[in-house]
Amino acid sequence: MRNLQIRGVMAMPDWRQLVSLINFCAAYYTIQLVRCAAFSFVLIGLVMLLRRTLFSERIFFRGMPWALFLIIPFLGRLKLFYENETVLKATWRITVVTTSWLWVDRIYMTGILIAAICIFGKRLRLRRLVAGMEKVMFENVRIYVTDMSITPFTIGLLKPKIVLPKVMVDSYSGEDLKAIVQHEQTHIRLGHLWCGFAWDVLRCLLWVNPLLTIFQKQFRADMEDICDRVCIQSSGRTAQEYGMVLLKTLKLLSSESEAAPPAVTYVGEREFADMKRRMGEIAGFRPYKKRMCAGMAAVIFLMIVSMLLAVHTHSYARCNESRDIMVGNYDGESKIISYDTEALSRMISYDDRYVYVERQAFEDFLEENNAEGEVWIVFGGFYKLPGLTGIAEGCTYEKNSEDEVVRIPYESIMDNWYMELLKLL
Repeated sequence: MRNLQIRGVMAMPDWRQLVSLINFCAAYYTIQLVRCAAFSFVLIGLVMLLRRTLFSERIFFRGMPWALFLIIPFLGRLKLFYENETVLKATWRITVVTTSWLWVDRIYMTGILIAAICIFGKRLRLRRLVAGMEKVMFENVRIYVTDMSITPFTIGLLKPKIVLPKVMVDSYSGEDLKAIVQHEQTHIRLGHLWCGFAWDVLRCLLWVNPLLTIFQKQFRADMEDICDRVCIQSSGRTAQEYGMVLLKTLKLLSSESEAAPPAVTYVGEREFADMKRRMGEIAGFRPYKKRMCAGMAAVIFLMIVSMLLAVHTHSYARCNESRDIMVGNYDGESKIISYDTEALSRMISYDDRYVYVERQAFEDFLEENNAEGEVWIVFGGFYKLPGLTGIAEGCTYEKNSEDEVVRIPYESIMDNWYMELLKLL
């Protein structure tokens, strides 16, 4: 593995520590997220391939691979980036750039901020718009009514709000209106609003992968198809009756209305081609076994949990103890004499208060390496990722001792707010 720049932390005023912490966070999270983005390119290609081949005729199976994206944000600390020769060769340039050039990290973090403002800003504006709408009760369900010609949608995670256009509330029979409301409630019950939220978070964090935005239409289409299938079976209506309600909606509303807000989640299909595809899926409806679907969901859940545990097991921890030892000297300029931990550990050991140096062996070592001037020893501490921010203890060795084992006291730098916060990140 190539040597990377190590960003050390020295004693400094609080404001400089804060700047150092911000710079570290930018590098630490950028290197992980860029790696996750690389995985996401591969995964989205796999998902689209499965949708078009093995799962093209199986609606529930077609929606399952999207769950794999839940794992993507946790792949950035995998050990294979440092321990697998093939992966190391393929990604070392990314590692060098993100650990050495701070402006790259800042650009990536700025991209996340801009993406979040664009994506979630629309959600917030829509939420404020819905809050001011007229409220009516329909079969013990609170409905928000708007004068805009939009297809029905639901917004909100903890307290979902169903929004219907006024023209639909006034024109539909009770049974038809019940079918529309049931469709939106099914989205809520199946967790599709949370799925959409998670997808948007992923789009922000991995904004360098435009395919996440390009193929979100397919992601939402799969959620719609699953919702349609569940609604048909649970409503007691035939697929034909259910499809006629959708066609009536298409005729009643102008799906191309410019007045529609730009951030509606699960508003239904906006183009005729999409509605045609959806009607084709409805026409091919076949009853399914609920227990089998519940079993599939349980298997998917266990599989995701197992994969997350495997990723955790084969990843670096947030804080990794370092047992490295390094010796250097200062004689007009700083110079590293040796960072051969295995050799140095035969001469140097330490505990929480002292460093112990075997004098004769160490001074022979210094003489062999022509070490003049002040000699310093760096040891222990922790690191976040190999090559990125190593925090270590240090002390100075003085040659005037006559003890066989020189005991050097030191004050630990680990017991302060900065180090504690760095460990938690």
